[in-house]
Amino acid sequence: KHEFFVRIARSFPLLKYLRIYNIKPQVSTDPTLSSDHSQSYSMIEYPHLMSLDVAYSNQCYLEQFLNETKACVPCLTELAVSHYDLKIVTNNFTREETRRNCAKVKQLVPIQLLDNSQDFYHYFPSL
Repeated sequence: KHEFFVRIARSFPLLKYLRIYNIKPQVSTDPTLSSDHSQSYSMIEYPHLMSLDVAYSNQCYLEQFLNETKACVPCLTELAVSHYDLKIVTNNFTREETRRNCAKVKQLVPIQLLDNSQDFYHYFPSL
């Protein structure tokens, strides 16, 4: 849930590395939390997070960190992820709400082969 990640960010303000291993989706009783533009929750800031591993997690966790209306990860330079989930969450590398949190990624560690489309390289200009 969103509140869990709020607690992580507050408890570990200098967090640099995070690995989430949970294939079950987050459960929310509030359907507005899945909206890109919901004001029902606060955006979570991870000012020092450099490495995020969600390769073996439900895609909702990737959404939680890449969607700029839900999280700000200005130092994210390494991302381990399922390519399938990445394509879905970024809407085939065209979704504006997830573009900013991907912009500084220099190392992408996919668990499947990537299709290196032009949109992919626009999404990850630092690769």
